Amino acid sequence: MLPQTDYVKASSVAHALDMLHQYGTGAAILAGGTDLIVDMRERRREPTMLVDISSVEELAEIDVGTGNIRIGAGVTVAGLAGSAIVQHQLPLVTEVTRHFADYLTRNRATIGGNLANASPGADLVPPLLALNASVVLATAQGERTVDLNDFLVGPRRTLLLWNELVRAIHIPTPVPRGQAYEKLGLRTGGAIAVVSCAVSMDQAGGECRRVRIGLGAVAPRAFRSSEAEQIMEGHMFSSDIAARAAEAAANSSQPISDVRGSAEYRHAMVRALVERALHAAYERSSEPQE
Repeated sequence: MLPQTDYVKASSVAHALDMLHQYGTGAAILAGGTDLIVDMRERRREPTMLVDISSVEELAEIDVGTGNIRIGAGVTVAGLAGSAIVQHQLPLVTEVTRHFADYLTRNRATIGGNLANASPGADLVPPLLALNASVVLATAQGERTVDLNDFLVGPRRTLLLWNELVRAIHIPTPVPRGQAYEKLGLRTGGAIAVVSCAVSMDQAGGECRRVRIGLGAVAPRAFRSSEAEQIMEGHMFSSDIAARAAEAAANSSQPISDVRGSAEYRHAMVRALVERALHAAYERSSEPQE
């Protein structure tokens, strides 16, 4: 049984922020609810007020602005999968939606909720890290923009303050042409990640540029492996350098042993998946532009 909780359906972002300010730390933002309702049932969270933002239209928009692609925090995973903008410019994100939970969850879960929940194995986070995404946080007093790699602090911990909500995600443009995603789970579909990784890069004459490598489920939070990126950046692509970068990515991870796999297994899989993703991203960066 869920704890006793009041409820309000926000009509706008401003309305939602007013409710957060009014009810303070007792308020919780409800979007898809795929994480929050589970937490409430298991008494991990016991909010006194649910602020439902699921009908706020301005949070469900995807558009191309000056220097970035803006994805509203209320866009669902299914909405990402069906977006022509995402399909054309962010194939990395389109790919991850195919591996995200089940059809019902994809229709409810939102991109903002997936980030704010800050699960180390959150599916959308490694691709967004690899795309150098930032998070727009709003309060009644204004907005601030935080790099996603800084926004994530630890397991279920972010920089989000009690009176803030995630308003949008910004992905800088032009996006790298080479994008690749790898996820290892215990079954083919709908599985929680044992290891996941995402890579984006450009190349010019075989030289790797704008290399970004995001890792999930192998540390207390999803993160970018700067050590691996530095090995690739500005160097000619080769199997040897990809292997070295993959080893650096594995060494930068901090995997644990649990029911899904041992730390040693995860370490080995980081190396294998990153190396595979680097090769795939480089090949795609070399394909002729449409």
